[in-house]
Amino acid sequence: MPKPVIPEDKRRRRRPTRSGTVLSEGLIVETALRMLREHGSTGLTARRLGLALDADPSTLYRYFRGMDDLTLAIGDALIGQALEGWAPTGWWRDDLREVGLRIHAAYVAHPQAAVLTTSRVTGRANELAADEAVLDVLRRAGFPLPDTVRIYHAFIDQTLAFAALDAASLALPSAALDADEGRWRSTYAHLPGDRYPRIAEAAPLLATRMVTSAYPTALDMLLASAERELGSAP
Repeated sequence: MPKPVIPEDKRRRRRPTRSGTVLSEGLIVETALRMLREHGSTGLTARRLGLALDADPSTLYRYFRGMDDLTLAIGDALIGQALEGWAPTGWWRDDLREVGLRIHAAYVAHPQAAVLTTSRVTGRANELAADEAVLDVLRRAGFPLPDTVRIYHAFIDQTLAFAALDAASLALPSAALDADEGRWRSTYAHLPGDRYPRIAEAAPLLATRMVTSAYPTALDMLLASAERELGSAP
């Protein structure tokens, strides 16, 4: 049975840690993000997190039911970072593009955390705010409810899928990432044209494009398709 999380007001009455730090959910998440960035997912344990916070590891369970609950909080924090300062302009396509790019960028900025969290449903405040915002933009644009849900589904899953793909590449050791990207120049650029004519003619463009994220292009294609549907609706 999971341990109960201590209510916020009771947490605040806790004495500071040995180093004088006052723990909070936000501080724990921030520290966990730093540990993921520096040590990867295998380096994030309750014991190591406790050491980083100068607190007994058991103290973490006053804030989270376990490490999986902390993982969900990390994912929700990334969504919160993405939405910080964003407000709808009333231009639905521009608004959705901005939200998508912000969410993708927030995850890619923390690749180790993104690998852990992009496939999760947190049910927390920032995720709910993002979902509400996307659905509201689509409904205010005039999409019927079934189309709104369908486009929302494609929009969210596409954003998270590209974030996971791009983050997984960035989470590789630098030597492996450099080797993967270099193959577009070292291998694809030198394939014989008589055997691989289409690759050969596209090789210079592939070497430039394939080392960047395709998410902005895919996002624009999705939004253009949705715009055509809206324009053709009776």
